[in-house]
Amino acid sequence: MPLVSLDQKNTRVQFGAFEVDNKILFEFFNKIAAADRDEQLHKALYIGVLALMEDRLSSFLSRTANELGTELESLKLIFDMKKELFYRSAVKGVLAEADIADFLSEFFDRQKIPDRIELTGDRAGKIRRNKTGDIVCHLAGDSGKRIAIECKFDKSIRLGDIQTKDVFTKKADTAWSQLLEAQANRDGQAGIIVFDASLIDNSILSAVQDLKFLPGIGLIAIIDSQKGDYRNLAIAYMLARDIALNAKTLELDTDVLKIIVNRLIKDARDMALVKHLVTANIDNMKQILAQIEKGILLAEFNQRYLIKFLAEGTLTKEDMLAFYAGEEVKERFRLVEREIGDLCA
Repeated sequence: MPLVSLDQKNTRVQFGAFEVDNKILFEFFNKIAAADRDEQLHKALYIGVLALMEDRLSSFLSRTANELGTELESLKLIFDMKKELFYRSAVKGVLAEADIADFLSEFFDRQKIPDRIELTGDRAGKIRRNKTGDIVCHLAGDSGKRIAIECKFDKSIRLGDIQTKDVFTKKADTAWSQLLEAQANRDGQAGIIVFDASLIDNSILSAVQDLKFLPGIGLIAIIDSQKGDYRNLAIAYMLARDIALNAKTLELDTDVLKIIVNRLIKDARDMALVKHLVTANIDNMKQILAQIEKGILLAEFNQRYLIKFLAEGTLTKEDMLAFYAGEEVKERFRLVEREIGDLCA
């Protein structure tokens, strides 16, 4: 009695007493003569086991195409189709996190690194209702040091350099904000954000290329999951690990100071726009008043964080996130904006 049989009415594949409801499997076995199905099942199981052992299905299929015949070409087509669906679907983020976690686990084993991986993307962290920080790596057993990793397979994410950020525009996730948010939310001493080469904004690709270190912010690593190339992530992890384990509390954190000064310079340039607005006609008065009020609010906001920084020598990740986002200033400006609108009506 054959092992494989088909339920044509319900389009299901039966393996003895075991039944599978899978359209791809049904269509595959439906094209094969009943007498040949068991042999094809054994071959499929063999291919599947080898692929799991190889743990990089795409490269495995490419290397063994000539050895396993035309049936393997069908499997390659199925794999390519599923890969296309993966990159178009909302589930790609969850699958990417699992893939990256698997790579890191193997990397730890090969390098004899005593770190532990925790998938955290499905639950909130220290920030209420916030799930930023997909993976947390606990360093050297119970050292208490952590690396927060955010996986962003998303072309809509921009770099978000603080020198070009306008806090009065609509809030949007950026590489900078996600790095700061992940570390604040997961209590990380270092952070990494991972992008895929096939799902990344060109502005980040050109600015980062492979790997970039942002002092006081974290590391950006670009991988190529389709080619199984995770080398940049491995380098980024080792750098982040050294930073987290060896960083010392400094009397003055020059990296953070540089970030604050860059923001002050950027905001000072914005305030200089007032001079040009004054020479315009009366219709610009509303914009002039708004720009002046923005400058005043930003000056007060920046001064408060600069005083805190000079007093403590650094800023916490929570402070850095609040300073970068500038949500407090935006909320205060909404009230001023209404007052200006009433005044100029």
